[in-house]
Amino acid sequence: MAAATARPAAAAPPAHRPTLVLIGHGMVGQRFLEELAERGVTGRTRVVVLAEEPRPAYDRVQLTSYFAGRSAEDLTLTDPEFLARHGVELHLDDPATAVDRRARTVTTRSGRTVRYDTLVLATGSYPFVPPVPGRDSAGCFVYRTVEDLLAIEAHAAGARTGAVIGGGLLGLEAAGALKGLGLRTHIVEFGPRLMSLQVDEGGGRALRRTVEGQGLHVHTGVAGKEIVADASGAVGALELSDGSRIPADLVVFSAGVRPRDQLARDCGLSVGERGGIVVDARCRTDDPAVYAIGECARTVDGLVYGLVAPGYEMARTAAAAIAGREAPEFTGADRSTKLKLLGVDVASFGDALGTTEGSLDVVYADARAGIYKKLVVGADGELLGGVLVGDAEAYGTLRPLTGSVPPVAPEELVVPAGTGAATLGPGALPDDAVLCSCHNVTKGTVRAAVTTHGCTSVPEVKACTKAGTGCGSCVRTLTAVVHDELAATGTVVDPGLCDCFPHTRAELYEIVRTLRLPSYAALLESHGRPQARGGEGCEVCKPVIGSVIASLAPSVGADGYVLDGEQAALQDTNDHHLANLQRNGSYSVVPRIPGGEITPEKLIVIGEVAREFGLYTKITGGQRIDLLGARVEQLPRIWARLVAAGFESGHAYGKALRTVKSCVGRTWCRYGVQDSVRMAIALELRYRGLRAPHKLKSAVSGCARECAEARGKDFGVIATASGWNLYVGGNGGATPRHADLLAQDLSDAELVRLIDRFLMFYIRTADRLERTAAWLERIEGGLDHVRDVVVHDSLGLCAELESLMAAHVAHYQDEWALTLADPERLARFASFVNAPGVPDPSVRFVAERDQIKPDLPLLTGPDLPVRTLEGMFTR
Repeated sequence: MAAATARPAAAAPPAHRPTLVLIGHGMVGQRFLEELAERGVTGRTRVVVLAEEPRPAYDRVQLTSYFAGRSAEDLTLTDPEFLARHGVELHLDDPATAVDRRARTVTTRSGRTVRYDTLVLATGSYPFVPPVPGRDSAGCFVYRTVEDLLAIEAHAAGARTGAVIGGGLLGLEAAGALKGLGLRTHIVEFGPRLMSLQVDEGGGRALRRTVEGQGLHVHTGVAGKEIVADASGAVGALELSDGSRIPADLVVFSAGVRPRDQLARDCGLSVGERGGIVVDARCRTDDPAVYAIGECARTVDGLVYGLVAPGYEMARTAAAAIAGREAPEFTGADRSTKLKLLGVDVASFGDALGTTEGSLDVVYADARAGIYKKLVVGADGELLGGVLVGDAEAYGTLRPLTGSVPPVAPEELVVPAGTGAATLGPGALPDDAVLCSCHNVTKGTVRAAVTTHGCTSVPEVKACTKAGTGCGSCVRTLTAVVHDELAATGTVVDPGLCDCFPHTRAELYEIVRTLRLPSYAALLESHGRPQARGGEGCEVCKPVIGSVIASLAPSVGADGYVLDGEQAALQDTNDHHLANLQRNGSYSVVPRIPGGEITPEKLIVIGEVAREFGLYTKITGGQRIDLLGARVEQLPRIWARLVAAGFESGHAYGKALRTVKSCVGRTWCRYGVQDSVRMAIALELRYRGLRAPHKLKSAVSGCARECAEARGKDFGVIATASGWNLYVGGNGGATPRHADLLAQDLSDAELVRLIDRFLMFYIRTADRLERTAAWLERIEGGLDHVRDVVVHDSLGLCAELESLMAAHVAHYQDEWALTLADPERLARFASFVNAPGVPDPSVRFVAERDQIKPDLPLLTGPDLPVRTLEGMFTR
């Protein structure tokens, strides 16, 4: 019997590689791709992305930062390397136009047809434009994409007044953008208050006061009735439902959004009665092959979420389901929000509006400071939610405590710092508290990143858990938790200022002072890490060391002029030109006006300078006159005119004393008990040019009526019948704070002596960019410790502190005058390196628009300048 012949086995047919099509490449779409990649789906699946916009996914939450100088590229959320590494096929500017569920194909605008095994709809939402007659006029916009912003910016170049229809989150952002573009801005909100979905009536009042205080005009309880076009067909005015009319050259619609569900409707998928693609707890539609995530989806709780954090959770759920893994069900999400609108901190969390039956409100309000805080608590003390306007510092702790009974009484959580109230830190949070709502990261997960995964820094924890990489509102709390956990494990937290120095700012101050080191190079070589950053230093430590050396210059043998030698390379942009750089590339000039007192002759000189150089003039909050719009080569000529008239630098550009404000005092006021003007002038001339960790502001009030607002300053003085009361640690940055009483009924000499000591102790011990308010709350022992040191000399430092201040006063020189006296120093003030003198006559500086008519805008002088060559601007 013949042996059987072995035949080679037939080659197996190639395995089918399924195709996943993602329609939409916004923030949620990009997060979905990342979740797929984490689960290995992109390695075994062809992934095709069909995007409507001409650019990859970008951070829409930070869209308004474009008007603050960030480019569209700065906002991007992906990069070609990620797409290439995971084989993602991205088709930009080619949106899907039809879905054939039977054939499982998607057709795009260009005619491309893609077959899918799994389809994911991440089409987001579209802006709702009310049916207002005239809404198609030239000059009407929505506020949703980068392209929208570019169009608004272009049209604003020829506009003077703008109106925003809608007073919600995006409406206020749009209003801030128009204001930043130099337009007189109106906000029209149909509801009874701004941000009616996030804040209650009290919060709305506080928000409105602050917004109107910035020069914006708010109209609530009215709607846009008609957009009236001018003869050219462009926007000319906005007529409101109450019959009033707003002159407007530009209108932005920001009246909410609607889910983009038309593709789903057209292919027969179920949608909600009020829109939104209906999905189950795993984000599947009624077609098992089709998922929907983000703002286009209506979830099992019947809601359409317009926030990014729920969208990220849906992306995670859908990716897990598609990967065939245990998928976390999406049944609802935290709708808490924290953001800064028009410079105002606004936050809401949990049951912010108090809809829970039997709930009670705990409210703190300070109308003058623009602060409103409300906590909603249950009958058993459970924290149900809250609203924070003007001061959202506690948001990072309060939001994770929602649903639990706080360890202290609720009223102690809303009163201002410094009043004896209990302060809850992250240590009070349970492990299941969600620190990062964007990525649903709990405190326990963060702790595990340190104890289990070996992370030893906040950046490492961010990379491990993604906490803090979304909106950023949790970073402060995240940092505290990480540092606490590192300390608990015995890990030493590097307190260094930056990679270049293993020391804090206060330690570096002591090193420079004790060793009399006059230069950054000497300090880096002796006490830094020269190998870091190639031995060149970094943008963090250079300005800090420059400030320290400047504040100690007479004592350590350094040149007090900040632009000589090595010191020049250490300065921030403003110090580098002894003037404030503005957002359009021009500079402002602010001469010192001690105490706000000025002669008619000096006023005339300021007016003549402004007229000669075409500068916009503005009375500042510190009783000075700001001259804006100067080109860099004009600065010395402007200074020369001012110095000849007796002015000197007001140091508005430096981390230094800005102003000492005053009322008219007893010389003129019938209530005054001391000469506040004389004292304010003396203090300002004494402390002018004093470099500090942050800017310093002061005021002197001639009586207890407090017209100079001294208790809102870093150090403030209020007259009494027996002398002066000294207050310290007011204002201080993001969280407004009243100053605390340090000493009372002081004589002139006692007052000056204590201020000398206080300022030098602050400069000696504060952290980088730490205002006096934050320093006073951070320093161990707080106000009591500071009082012991500077009043009672508990550390024996007072003689030294007074000596350091005396050296500063004795060696002060005006930086403008020093610059004008030296041709080499003057040479740095040129628009172009090849045109050190008069600008090249072939370069033309173009004004953006004509001078504004006095009866229309908030600005009554020439309007803002525009960008021309090399970042230079002109009026």
